[in-house]
Amino acid sequence: MKQSKEFEFNFVDIVSIISLKRRPLLLIGAVSVLLSSIFSGPFFIKPKYKSEVVFYPTTINSIGNAMFTDLTQRQSDPLAFGEEEEAENALQLLNSSALQERIVRNFDLINHYRIDGQSPLTDLAKEMAKNILFKRTRHLAVSITVLDEDPIKSAEIANGIAALYDSVKTEIQKQVSLEALQIVKDEFKNKEGEVWDLRTRLKDLGKKGITNYEEQSRAISEELYKAVNLTKIKVLKKQQEELAKYAGEFTYLNETLILELESLSKLRKRFEKAKVDVEKTLPQKFILTSASPAEKKSYPIRWLIVVIVTAIVMFSSIVVLLISNKKDNLLEK
Repeated sequence: MKQSKEFEFNFVDIVSIISLKRRPLLLIGAVSVLLSSIFSGPFFIKPKYKSEVVFYPTTINSIGNAMFTDLTQRQSDPLAFGEEEEAENALQLLNSSALQERIVRNFDLINHYRIDGQSPLTDLAKEMAKNILFKRTRHLAVSITVLDEDPIKSAEIANGIAALYDSVKTEIQKQVSLEALQIVKDEFKNKEGEVWDLRTRLKDLGKKGITNYEEQSRAISEELYKAVNLTKIKVLKKQQEELAKYAGEFTYLNETLILELESLSKLRKRFEKAKVDVEKTLPQKFILTSASPAEKKSYPIRWLIVVIVTAIVMFSSIVVLLISNKKDNLLEK
């Protein structure tokens, strides 16, 4: 306990040791500045240039729903900026294996980053994590930041990733929309077959003289009411009995046809929307800032390295001198 108190330092001790050892400290500080300047130079640390793309993801997923839905029912505006959910979805896509593999292949990153080791994929992942960053901005946009030793390559990769985002998202949507189109197409064709079958059966009834049961029944009833001739009455009653034989079938077929035609109309609209989703494309983002080659390096920040290294060395030197001075004082006692 006594020993720990003997090694306690106060402000006066610090000022005294700095005053007493100012020349060695100045020399240490100068050497620290010189060495940190040299070792943070381009010969030891390759400078890197930063390029950035900032964009808003769109809110639109289905072009058919957005463009061909009644305005009172439309839920997505193709010109609307994305919000938090769209930004999060965009980040998920940017970090997906589908897009990451495209980045590696399109820009030959294995050779560009000079990956040559026993675990190339791990080394490549580390390099990409250091040099390519995706994040959400405070205004819910998405930024793509790329660091590279070549300023032109840095801008090329950043703009290329933004373009890949568009193509990969469109491809994923196309895969889903193609499957959806096939499902709707099959339903539409089946419904067309059902409607054709109903119309064929109604046409067969028409050949038997049943074209509109209600109108025909009403007309025969009116004729019977007016008829006085016994022969005519018998003929009308026979027609009425013949009509009654097909009344149930005609009513069922006619009412079913009306319902099926309505269903077919809805399926036709869905089919047309699904075709639009497959055949047409819209941009998946609104670019706010495109990347351009940087004029100044962004890494390393040499003055900051010099300041931090010098501060650490000076602090360590003062602590060592304080301890040494305390030991000397104790030995003298």
